[in-house]
Amino acid sequence: MNIIDWIGFVGVFQILLAYMLNIFGILEKKDLTFILLNLIGASLACIASILMKYMPFIILEGIWALVSLIALLKFKKQFKWQEKQI
Repeated sequence: MNIIDWIGFVGVFQILLAYMLNIFGILEKKDLTFILLNLIGASLACIASILMKYMPFIILEGIWALVSLIALLKFKKQFKWQEKQI
């Protein structure tokens, strides 16, 4: 395996780990850990896809990372709102 394979492997592993932990009830979809696993995993998988020049997965993982980034921004906004309520 080369470095591109390893980047993709780590990224996909993080996405699958987040999914499994959610399915087994260990993480909720609004948990910061779930969001970060998806964001970092999708970003790494997207980088690997860019390096391989494989457009279908560039689109898939790029959108997955974007959605995860939006979830992170919502999490941050909600956290700030809750902090003001205390």
